[in-house]
Amino acid sequence: MSTDGIRLLSAPRDHRGPVRRRGVPVAVIVWSVRLAAVAGGIGVLGLWWSDTSTVVGLPGWLTGAGRLSGLLAGYLCALVVLLMSRMPWLDRTAGPDRLARWHAWLGRYTITLVTAHLLLIIEGYALTGRTSPVTEAGQVLLHYPDMLKALAAFVIFLVTAFVSARAARRRLRHETWYHLHLATYAAVFLAFGHQLSTGADFVGHPAAQACWYALYGGVAGLICWFRVLEPLRLSRRHRLRVAEVRPEGPGVVSVLITGDRMEELHVRPGQFMRWRFMAPGMRWTSSPYSLSAPADGRGLRITVKAAGDHSAQLARLRPGTRVWAEGPYGALTPDRARGTGSLLLAGGVGITPLRVLFETLPGDTVLLYWARRPEDLVLRGELETLAATRGARLHLSVSEPAGYRLPLDARNLRALVPDVRARDCYVCGPPGMAEAARDALRAAGVPSRRIHSESFTF
Repeated sequence: MSTDGIRLLSAPRDHRGPVRRRGVPVAVIVWSVRLAAVAGGIGVLGLWWSDTSTVVGLPGWLTGAGRLSGLLAGYLCALVVLLMSRMPWLDRTAGPDRLARWHAWLGRYTITLVTAHLLLIIEGYALTGRTSPVTEAGQVLLHYPDMLKALAAFVIFLVTAFVSARAARRRLRHETWYHLHLATYAAVFLAFGHQLSTGADFVGHPAAQACWYALYGGVAGLICWFRVLEPLRLSRRHRLRVAEVRPEGPGVVSVLITGDRMEELHVRPGQFMRWRFMAPGMRWTSSPYSLSAPADGRGLRITVKAAGDHSAQLARLRPGTRVWAEGPYGALTPDRARGTGSLLLAGGVGITPLRVLFETLPGDTVLLYWARRPEDLVLRGELETLAATRGARLHLSVSEPAGYRLPLDARNLRALVPDVRARDCYVCGPPGMAEAARDALRAAGVPSRRIHSESFTF
């Protein structure tokens, strides 16, 4: 296929040998995390059971259920925060997209349990005192210690849950969503005192209190270290700064970043970092952007499409602007590969991490790249050069002009890459394209363990 805008490049396959797997398999990490979470939940159930005497009547059952839901909510709350602590080991093995899904899933259960705890406790107390639930709620709120703080925490949790819903997220700026989520740390702090001062399972139980302090103290320590102190250390040691801003296409720029001791960052191909630019209107927001070129020890490069206020302002950055960075993060790396060949499926600016993998993955590599128009094929010149240099295959697809689009389906994948089932498949692009790519790969017979993707949507 050829046109002024699109070409199909093919070259002889190279034979650089198999990709070697490193470290512990992802499945082992995932199940270890799940088992640890379940073990902690069993411990919470044991705490409730050991402190529960004979339950009598409906008021006793309701109050007991309220206590149990409150304990489980408190435990899950700690886990929800822990998953977003950005521990490098956990992030690079389980992957940030999987951690984000767990975070969202546990967050929904936490809100449900907190709501159940509130309703069950109020109803149980009201039946015991033979008052109305409204009267009992007023008594609890005004006369029990730390209840006003607990109410404030509950309101923050509800607002966070609302803005996290998919329909609400589409209407929110990323910066707004980001700052609202930071308020959940205040909510956790406000709710913690209530758990120890009024929780029947903690009052008069020093051992239980010590375990709860250890749980929350450990999570707080990880948050402080990996989200505050480590980024501060990295920024002070490497003194990152903008070296150049280069247009790459309509609404797309590359930002070149230099600094000191760059070789010590050890960024793997396919990884991303969280960037905070010390420029007006940008310093209070941290955004994840993948590297679009291999880290060579001299500098880093990100390529970003304007999709919001923060990303749009990158085009106006001036050389010398200071940069704070966190990371590197991400598990979309060659370490996930299991075989000798790879298939990369990219959509739009999702090409950025896959462009690095296209250069660095050993073995026979094929890249399929979809965009709306020829001018939207970001970094196209580099991809063509890499394909010709390393003997890889590059297929470019656009929707406009008509007739130059490669259908993203199983039949087309098998036609373009007959041995697709035996390849490790890396996917990155807009949510709709990425989901379609995963469906097509599964329909083409690719095992789920060979499909690797990460989502950076908020």
